[in-house]
Amino acid sequence: MMTRDFTPLFRTAIGFDRLAQMVEGLQDTSPTTFPPYNIEKTGDESYRVSVAVAGFAPDDLDVTVRDNTLLVSGRVQPAQGEKVATLYRGIAGRSFERRFALADHIVVEGANLDNGLLHIALKRVVPEALKPRRIGISTGATQKVISADLPAAEQPAQAA
Repeated sequence: MMTRDFTPLFRTAIGFDRLAQMVEGLQDTSPTTFPPYNIEKTGDESYRVSVAVAGFAPDDLDVTVRDNTLLVSGRVQPAQGEKVATLYRGIAGRSFERRFALADHIVVEGANLDNGLLHIALKRVVPEALKPRRIGISTGATQKVISADLPAAEQPAQAA
């Protein structure tokens, strides 16, 4: 993998700290494949991350969001009581930590554990201030202001 030095860009750009962290974080990708997961687009602005967590109870799992990063981790608690000798272990029960970079305005709606799969619902929620809005175009003539409280016949006359 080729590494690129983005230092000159970050010396002259202001406010792109998060972009720098994302670029640096991409280089830290580890080849771990446990646990397997799916990322699905369930609608125009909604997504779902499904993580295979067989053998984990809800208390063993933790889902947190910090700095636009979704962190899913699992730690199996040792069983209390009866001691069982395992002859073959095919279901991995080791601790794990998975990180997913989230785009701006992606929020976690919830998570549920169903049949050994942890489903995490995500949705893009764009604030009203950032949504496109139509701007009215006025002409050189004065505009008549009509109040919604009074009938049109009782509206005050506009000065020309």
